[in-house]
Amino acid sequence: MKVIVLGAGVLGVTSAWYLAKAGHEVTVIDRQTGPALETSFANAGEISPGYSSPWAAPGIPLKALKWMFQRHAPLVIQPRLDWQRLSWMARMLGNCTSAAYAVNKSRMVRVAEYSRDCLGALRAETGIHYDERTQGTLQVFRKQEQLDGAGKDIEVLKADGVPFEVLDRAGCIAAEPGLAGAADRIVGGLRLPGDETGDCFKFTNRLAEMAAAAGVTFRWGVGIEALEADGGRISAVRTDRGRMVADRYVLALGPHSPLLVRHLGIKLPIYPLKGYSLTIDIRDESRAPVSTVMDETYKVAITRLGDRIRVGGLAEIAGYDLSLNPRRRATLAKSVSEMFVGAGDPDKAQFWTGLRPMTPDGTPIVGATPIPNLFLNTGHGTLGWTMSAGSSRVLADLISGRRPDIQSEDLGYARYLKGRKPAATGVLQPANA
Repeated sequence: MKVIVLGAGVLGVTSAWYLAKAGHEVTVIDRQTGPALETSFANAGEISPGYSSPWAAPGIPLKALKWMFQRHAPLVIQPRLDWQRLSWMARMLGNCTSAAYAVNKSRMVRVAEYSRDCLGALRAETGIHYDERTQGTLQVFRKQEQLDGAGKDIEVLKADGVPFEVLDRAGCIAAEPGLAGAADRIVGGLRLPGDETGDCFKFTNRLAEMAAAAGVTFRWGVGIEALEADGGRISAVRTDRGRMVADRYVLALGPHSPLLVRHLGIKLPIYPLKGYSLTIDIRDESRAPVSTVMDETYKVAITRLGDRIRVGGLAEIAGYDLSLNPRRRATLAKSVSEMFVGAGDPDKAQFWTGLRPMTPDGTPIVGATPIPNLFLNTGHGTLGWTMSAGSSRVLADLISGRRPDIQSEDLGYARYLKGRKPAATGVLQPANA
């Protein structure tokens, strides 16, 4: 079949790769001049199946209230009222129960574990390199109450058969020698030896090159103006370069995905969660991280990428604003400077921000829609890099009429339908898609 993929971030490019491998004729459309220039550009770099957890968790509402008065809070809600934000936040609060957390985390881990396996197979098949490392993730706790509170995550890890280690201070330093300078700040940690790291931007660009060599067509600098629908099906994508027609259409536009389909009656509960990162050149190898260290206090990931350190995290609910907030830079710099003393100079770092497409339950939306030829691969939140290969393999299998290797029924848009049917007629007019 002819398939058009909308979006060339890591989800769009991996979707194109697996669809092409399945024998389809694939075209990718993106407004940017190349792959991974928005959300996928400078993310935290971690591929962490075991750390795949929803932001909606028991205790988060109370923590959010406390964070409002902290200078280095991991979550910031900018004062602005709009219906989309209020609706999304209400749904997220509804998922802050122990029962919902267990269900959501379990299916997130399922997708992420499968994705790691798919990525390993892709790496073995193609020889692709992207500053990858396979040395695990260490979640570091500065307070005993944080270590004690990890019990609920450990229970889910046990249930899903995910390997883990609970470490004391000495164990953390043995796993990550660069933490020696922060010994007095650490009480313990949770290590996930099966996790990986890598540069998402490098990966996406290299995979796009290989996809192009395999026959995928990339249309760069093409603005998506509208989805045209007729007779209950998508009939074309209208762009600023003309109409494009296919048999199937894949929406992989990250935080912009809801804008493109809302007038079809498809109400994607995705809200842009703003994140930040610093990229720091390593100055002292012996003080740098070996893999990824998660600073639980600030919800910051500190990752080794070749001769650089990527410091990523934080969450700011601020709509589609992409301005760089110096207070967020200060939080990232504080975390890396305290954890890896003297490893690099945060003052000389590259400062970046991007928007993550977050669902209220943390689970991505992958699969079919009530419009038979429209499919989704979006809503991965902070875990697009972690879940990209597996989500895209599932998507390609569904489009090809094959049963995916993992359970996928609870990943689709159907979980939000509640009896509603989209009106797939007319033309969609998205804003800035």
